[in-house]
Amino acid sequence: MTTIISLNTNHFQTLDLSPAQTVVEGWLQDGAIANYEQQLGFKIDFDCDPEDPREFSEIPEVRLWFVRLDATYPWLPFLLDWKSGEFVRYTAMLVPHQFNRTEGIQYNSEALEIFVMQKIFVLSQWLKQWGIQSQSRLKSMAQLLGYELDDTLFDLIEISGGDIKSG
Repeated sequence: MTTIISLNTNHFQTLDLSPAQTVVEGWLQDGAIANYEQQLGFKIDFDCDPEDPREFSEIPEVRLWFVRLDATYPWLPFLLDWKSGEFVRYTAMLVPHQFNRTEGIQYNSEALEIFVMQKIFVLSQWLKQWGIQSQSRLKSMAQLLGYELDDTLFDLIEISGGDIKSG
């Protein structure tokens, strides 16, 4: 069953992540994060002019909140309810795009490629830390955004140890 995090204008204007932190931190403390795979969604209530034609992903305050959320939990896509479109909506918050009346959302292709690869690297390491098999999950995630990942990418990640270190 999907857990919905309700967000309002105040959360966005103050960059208040507490509604998400309460849920996510509780799940992490539970120690069985695999039980929450694809169980998270967001309900956005942002005050704007009824005549404003923008999607939420086009509103700077909303996007900035999601950028901060992603910086805090870069592995969050594992928890998002993919079937209800939460992962695609989350991606739209983070990747430059345009809306086309006939074709729907059109991501900036280079930005999307960088986003997908960054998520693959982050999630492969994070899932490994939790003892969760990742290859099929990550391939499915990439396919949602139009990417086919070759097994050799995962071989390279494994050979390199999968660790991303700074410094």
